[in-house]
Amino acid sequence: MNTHLQLQLNHWLGRDPDPASRAALEAMVAAGDEAALGAAFSGRLEFGTAGLRGVVGPGPMAMNRLVVRETSAGLGAYLASHVKDAHSRGVIIGFDGRHDSRTFAHDAASVLCAMGFKVHLTATVAPTPLVAYGVCHFHAAAGVVVTASHNPPQYNGYKVYWENGAQIIPPHDAGIAACIDRAANEAIPFMDQSEATKRGLLEWLQQDFFEGYRRAIKHSALLSHHTRPDSVAMAYSAMHGVGAEMALTLLKDAGFSAVYPVAAQQQPDGDFPTVKFPNPEEAGAMDLVIAEASARGAMLACANDPDADRFAVAVRRDDGSYRMLSGDQVGCLLGDYLLSLSPKPQLVGKTLVSSGLLEAIAGHYDGRCYTTLTGFKWLMNTAQKLQTPSCPFLFAYEEALGYTVGHLVWDKDGLSAQLAFAQLTAALASAGMTLWDRLEQIYRRHGFHHNCQVSIALGADTPNIGETLRASPPGEIGGRKVNCCEDLKWLTKRYADGREETIHLPASDVLIYHLDGDEALPHSSARVIVRPSGTEPKIKCYYELVLPMAEGTSLAEVQRLAETTMDQLVTAHQASLPH
Repeated sequence: MNTHLQLQLNHWLGRDPDPASRAALEAMVAAGDEAALGAAFSGRLEFGTAGLRGVVGPGPMAMNRLVVRETSAGLGAYLASHVKDAHSRGVIIGFDGRHDSRTFAHDAASVLCAMGFKVHLTATVAPTPLVAYGVCHFHAAAGVVVTASHNPPQYNGYKVYWENGAQIIPPHDAGIAACIDRAANEAIPFMDQSEATKRGLLEWLQQDFFEGYRRAIKHSALLSHHTRPDSVAMAYSAMHGVGAEMALTLLKDAGFSAVYPVAAQQQPDGDFPTVKFPNPEEAGAMDLVIAEASARGAMLACANDPDADRFAVAVRRDDGSYRMLSGDQVGCLLGDYLLSLSPKPQLVGKTLVSSGLLEAIAGHYDGRCYTTLTGFKWLMNTAQKLQTPSCPFLFAYEEALGYTVGHLVWDKDGLSAQLAFAQLTAALASAGMTLWDRLEQIYRRHGFHHNCQVSIALGADTPNIGETLRASPPGEIGGRKVNCCEDLKWLTKRYADGREETIHLPASDVLIYHLDGDEALPHSSARVIVRPSGTEPKIKCYYELVLPMAEGTSLAEVQRLAETTMDQLVTAHQASLPH
């Protein structure tokens, strides 16, 4: 073992509070496994705008008790210097049902209490949206959730909210990361929980805190439209996460009596035994809840992801089968429903890779729609800046199944989104309509919007995709003329006629191509978004196709045409990329 690695190992072993972690490292040493040791100490798990997320294991490149303690010390140091009255306002901490989450959350609380912070710690597992809610409820300086959301069982994470209740954005991420680096070379303060409680620094959040969120939802004007909720039957899965108790309670409060939970997935279980991947977007993850819905003859098969900040739904069709709605479809249905309830202009938001349909819907209701980079951190921080008394924030979504309704929670909230969607379904049923009917109405008004996403792994010797496309901008894609290109790296929007406009977003390596119709479908339009990877030969492409719905054309016919046309566009675009 080289001297530098030996020094790193000794420094770590002298600080690591976890016997299991130390034993794992000592086993590597005994086995002479320098490769594993080198990987464990090859750097540090990066702290960014999503906080920390990684595989649980020993060393600074993994999630473990020492990394959590150092991160908490760094966060505390940054809060003390950047947030007024940070110590007295304190930090709220919650955790999900993964195996290490409770221990990590308690370690974080003990470090912050030792630094003089008031800490509000949930006494039991908590859905992520409740912690975001708690930041504003307590007027706290920050919030922390120990969760890896929908990642595989071996992962965990450390998510941070700023004092405004939204996820952190630059420059706070870099500032906290710098403080963590310093904390990794200093003694970490730590206070026993009994001592912290005795000194009044540690407050245990019991059932009354959860009841506070429940009451806030119950009294929300946006979630109080009760139209025959007893007419809607739905199956529900918590995906082995922490959402079941609150999700079922909120639905019951709103009068939904025909709710059938999937018993095998209802309780928190960090092993996620019935799903290969605890993500509702993954193939097979919704199988059990769809089977439950089918057995009950329910209209909806609903699910939250394990920390309950996302919402997924499959809807029964006329033939009795179930079809998953995409995140864009749910987002646009909810946006249309909520805007229709509001008498004055409202602010709604979406990410740049989400459908353009929400913007058209907002225009129909005289609302305003804004677009941000991918991620709820951007959606919520931007909403707070843009909203005004005459145009308050109403709703935002991203295509990856994230939605927020109103300003009770400044992050995605799968619990309130599910309730709003159930209420939408009930309102339609009372008018003799289905969700499919409503989607068709929206499409007939604004055009059929069809979206898909493709990840493309390229060869190791493939040139830089983004720079290649910038050096030789395509004039057409799949037989469709490029009428303008948005380059978010240089924040310029260039039209085919040579005009240029400035883009007012943070810089990001993203290219967006807006396309005209083709010979077969001259009145259609399309959009292609390319997000190159700067670290590996891989890109993500997002496609949107908009087709008019001619009088007398059925939704099924337009959908078939859109799927065929989309396949052609995707195939042509991928073939045009450098290999």
